[in-house]
Amino acid sequence: MEIVVVGRHTEVADRFRQHVEDKLAKVELLSPSVQRVDVEVTHENNPRLADRSERVELTVRAKGPVIRAEAAADDRFGALDLAIDKLNERLRRARDRRKDHRNNSVLAPVDVRPYEEVAEPAPTATKAEVSAPAALAEAGDTVETTLGDSPVVIRQKLHHAEPMTIDDAVYEMEMVGHDFYLFIDKETARPSVLYRRNGWTFGVIALDSPCTGAPLG
Repeated sequence: MEIVVVGRHTEVADRFRQHVEDKLAKVELLSPSVQRVDVEVTHENNPRLADRSERVELTVRAKGPVIRAEAAADDRFGALDLAIDKLNERLRRARDRRKDHRNNSVLAPVDVRPYEEVAEPAPTATKAEVSAPAALAEAGDTVETTLGDSPVVIRQKLHHAEPMTIDDAVYEMEMVGHDFYLFIDKETARPSVLYRRNGWTFGVIALDSPCTGAPLG
């Protein structure tokens, strides 16, 4: 199992790298097919975020869905512990799903109606334009651009996509710990977004233009 530790806006000391390897030793027990674990450490310079200035994101790449967990704290060792707790829980759930792949348990209801809540309008840019991003060539590539002369930073990342069912999208979203998940619907070939509503209900928003060449079934 390869462990890759990188820092964003910060240096990562050898002592912390060794601590990461010790803490991630159990990952192979929960996910025998794991090939690589990416560890991203981010430091936030904003004094208002001092209690969560250190963020650690863990990404497990194996034969199956990508499993991710992240956490923030006032020091990176504490953030790592919190992130690993989340990661181990998701790895256990993925392991149980593999063992019980024939289980036909009903997932939480999915609401496919358009989202009805009115969101506050986002700030509009008048004269500023988004800087042209560098090419995103391979899955996993990330690039950050700025909105003109403003302090707004836009982070773009390229992901590999396989058409999947809504049930699979719910599972994948739970594995990465996000409140939304972008996917290609296997039945309609439409780009779709699954998002969490209240409690254990979800919503799906789909575009009316199917992806060219996406397989159906």
